[in-house]
Amino acid sequence: MAARDLQERIKKLIIEGRLVSGAPLPTEPELMAYLGASRNSVREALKALQAMGIVEIRHGYGTYVGAMSLAPMIEGLAFRTVAGHYRGEDTLLQLLELREAVETGLISRLAGRLPERDLAELDALVARMDQQAAAGGDGLAETDRAFHATLYRGLDNVLLGEVLEAFWDAFHRVHTDLGGAPQDPKVTCRQHRDILDAVRSGGAIRAEEAIREHFGNIRARLSTTDPQDPHRRHNERV
Repeated sequence: MAARDLQERIKKLIIEGRLVSGAPLPTEPELMAYLGASRNSVREALKALQAMGIVEIRHGYGTYVGAMSLAPMIEGLAFRTVAGHYRGEDTLLQLLELREAVETGLISRLAGRLPERDLAELDALVARMDQQAAAGGDGLAETDRAFHATLYRGLDNVLLGEVLEAFWDAFHRVHTDLGGAPQDPKVTCRQHRDILDAVRSGGAIRAEEAIREHFGNIRARLSTTDPQDPHRRHNERV
């Protein structure tokens, strides 16, 4: 039986059994009997599924349903972006444009619709940005991330939230590794305040404009990110 077929049958077993993350899978001998496959074939199929985050192999304990996170997607996005960047391609800009397209398309749906508890949390995050900007920007990136995660949480779409987090994580990992120009903390803080004010006011067009300005600022910084010698350490600034 082809390796791909074995992987698909194990995935089908998880789906049809309605197994949640952390649930134990049948033992290796049971899987061999169920799949009609050899021990090596079953192990290879499980290893491939583990690389995708679908299963988790705990040596000495057994195999369990994995977290099914988007971690493999993040790794793939980050690697593809870095590899393309060193070939002289605009892959970092393309990843930014992907984020911008998604967020611009979503922000108008939030305008005037966020509950007070979310607005209060966003206010607190922007206040933290103010403090971090005054202190030179240390920790600002993580607060920026929390702001966007909290903002789109209002759409009540868990998968969408995970995808946006994946885009954010891949972009910032690559941008940091490639030695991009540092952000102006005061500008970043002001733009997030503008986004929050626009969403609170209920102005969909104003909210879209605020998001576009924010991404326009990031795009301008990307113009200073040039391909480095691939033998240079990733965290070394040029």
